[in-house]
Amino acid sequence: MAITLRTARGSDRNAVIELIHQLNVFEADLTGDRRRDYGGAEGYYDELMQRLGSRQGRIILAIDNGIVVGAMGFSCDQDAAYITDDVRRHGTVTDLIVNEQWRGRGVGQMLLREAERLTREAGFKRLHIGVLAANERAERTYRAFGFEPYVTLLVKDL
Repeated sequence: MAITLRTARGSDRNAVIELIHQLNVFEADLTGDRRRDYGGAEGYYDELMQRLGSRQGRIILAIDNGIVVGAMGFSCDQDAAYITDDVRRHGTVTDLIVNEQWRGRGVGQMLLREAERLTREAGFKRLHIGVLAANERAERTYRAFGFEPYVTLLVKDL
């Protein structure tokens, strides 16, 4: 396995949308509120690119022999004024997606190390990532990487 990382280009759009679609289908089984159609993945890709563009962000791809096997959204963000100055600005992993056939091979860890590098490069001391409560495997991976719970988001369907 000779995986390389690089920033996504416009020509990578379809490969990233395919990964988003895979994640949506996977998460739909966990939560029941994710769209399973490609239109949902395409719409999210467009929203993500707009959001990342306004936050000094980018999508980082993991590539093996010319095939995109993983993608990570990364942005530079700022918390509210009540957060101490030393950690108010931080890196954020907006999305971390590994092709289903490549899970468990260290691709996610490689992307997380890149997120740490980008965070440090920006001069920040804190990196954020979110995970669905039902996605136990991803949570285990993130905790093993050193992430700890910080805030809990509660949802009530009406």
